Amino acid sequence: MTSDLFNLGYQFLVNISFLMFAAMGLIIVLGMLNIINLAHGEFIMMGAYTATIAVHNGVPFVLAVMLATFAVGIFGAVIERLVIRRFYGNKLNALVATFGLSLIISQGTLLLFGPFLQGIKMPLGGFKVGDYSYASYLLVIAGLAFVVLGALWFLFYRTRLGVDMRATMQNPDMARALGVNTSRIYMFSFALGAALAGLTGALYAPTTTIVPLFGSSFIAPAFITVVIGGGANPLIGALASSSLLALVQTPLSSEFSAFAGRIGLMFAALLMMRFLPDGLSHYIQAAFLNRRRARAEKIR
Repeated sequence: MTSDLFNLGYQFLVNISFLMFAAMGLIIVLGMLNIINLAHGEFIMMGAYTATIAVHNGVPFVLAVMLATFAVGIFGAVIERLVIRRFYGNKLNALVATFGLSLIISQGTLLLFGPFLQGIKMPLGGFKVGDYSYASYLLVIAGLAFVVLGALWFLFYRTRLGVDMRATMQNPDMARALGVNTSRIYMFSFALGAALAGLTGALYAPTTTIVPLFGSSFIAPAFITVVIGGGANPLIGALASSSLLALVQTPLSSEFSAFAGRIGLMFAALLMMRFLPDGLSHYIQAAFLNRRRARAEKIR
């Protein structure tokens, strides 16, 4: 019984961290720039390839992850300057542009490195609880997901840069009038989203086969998590939607199969989009504001 409960808890942490990492970079780009980035999966794939190639050339895995994060972030900044900034305010053209970018990156990777890349060993080994065996590394990823989310929250709500980013997101014209360099904010935001995608790919590189379509398994969960979370408070929304979706997916995957878990995740997403169309963060924020208002009235 104890081992079964631990197994469910372990799977829940693995699922929630996967959803959070898949969505983090997309949250920044969609929330800040209002750009639907269909190349998000390719940025994740670039992180996996960069980290894997670095490890094959003798770079320690931790440094390889940092290198991949930085490299994909720089690539994102260049792409924002050359491509993305031409399509602000035009979602359809941006959609087509990022789709074309995804094709160029994936096919270019196929031509350069072939259909697959030799993988790297998962670090940290494993352990057993009852009849089940577990990878220690996946628990580390789960912990890192919450650390990165906390760091993003600190950036957005406790720094001057975060204030400028939120001001640009809410009203770019007013932010520009108040002296905010919105052009740099846009470039930094896209680069940050790309860097988070690169971090995701690098962290998950040891867990699966490295192929040019590596990022495709992240795309649907990423968009579902972001849409369900809503835009009122993207970070809180991502945490809430990841938790809720993982809560649905975990028992189905454990009891039946991974395919059943994915079907359950899709079905839960459809229900939430139908009955909570504004996203979870909208209702969480509204409930929080109502509680503060009620407390203020009691004090009076």
